[in-house]
Amino acid sequence: MTDPVLSTIPLGLHWPTLDPFLFCAHHRDAFPAGNDNQGVQASELQGRNIGSDFVLKDGWRMYHGREVPGFPQHPHRGFETVTIAREGFIDHADSLGAQSRFGHGDVQWMTAGKGVVHAEMFPLVNANQGNPTELFQIWLNLPAASKMVDPYFTMIWNEDVPRVQHSDEAGRQTEVAVIAGTLSGATGATTPPDSWAAEPSHGVNIWTIVMQPGATWTLPASGADVSRVLYAYKTAGLTVANHTLDGPLGVQLKSDQAVTLTNKTGPTELLLLEGRPQGEPVAQHGPFVMNTRTELQQAFDDYRRTGFGGWPWDRDDPVLTRSTTRFARHADGRIEKPGEPT
Repeated sequence: MTDPVLSTIPLGLHWPTLDPFLFCAHHRDAFPAGNDNQGVQASELQGRNIGSDFVLKDGWRMYHGREVPGFPQHPHRGFETVTIAREGFIDHADSLGAQSRFGHGDVQWMTAGKGVVHAEMFPLVNANQGNPTELFQIWLNLPAASKMVDPYFTMIWNEDVPRVQHSDEAGRQTEVAVIAGTLSGATGATTPPDSWAAEPSHGVNIWTIVMQPGATWTLPASGADVSRVLYAYKTAGLTVANHTLDGPLGVQLKSDQAVTLTNKTGPTELLLLEGRPQGEPVAQHGPFVMNTRTELQQAFDDYRRTGFGGWPWDRDDPVLTRSTTRFARHADGRIEKPGEPT
């Protein structure tokens, strides 16, 4: 059997990805206690490039936020965002009038399609203690046939994410959360209808994996001609086949071979992204991803002309009240909450 490891990838704030994925960001911030507006005290903002603060200082970043950390209103066209909120909260608002607060394991899967404007803010809901926040944002491309579909988002509540438990011969545990795809009979939640992941033959798997110290687990083979990258973003040592990782690293793997993972002394956390490539040209500039430069120019022209429906909120960075619990209000007015029928 040949070596299943094709290459390794250094990890920072933004991680390289392979077709059909475009981008993956891992945000981990130890935000301080929040002020009355669920933002950062003005005295703690000194020395930062407010409006574009991506430098880790005191354990956190403001990103494009000015008082509340996060990403005030900005447009997208031509792809999807998959946001896995592992810790803390995200307040979403968009140009369709939809709004949500999600976190603590919830996932928002948003198809930007022909165009949407949204804000993603990180409210500091704890006034008397810190507000640790961790999330992944994954950009999944839309093929040419789906780039101009209507915008849409799906909530996948933490309680509805299937989790597969594996115990090795020594009784050490590995847990896999199946955000998308299938594993050992567990199938991820339904994705938006126009997503590349909605068709099973496209083989899109998005899993988060937690391995106990000393645990061994075999990543099963998937289909041929599938791009597969395993990101070991939190580890003190992990063996992937015959390769030893002494710290965080991404590993591109052959998809048609099973791979044995052996953890070392500390807990290890991983993200798996895999799927069948679309094989189409990609023309990207900032928040727009199309197939040609002409289509990109059209996206900018359309946004300047229409604002993708306009911005219905009274501020660029709307946040919900401190006491608001997890929920989603969709563009059609439908309300959903964790554990309640939709």
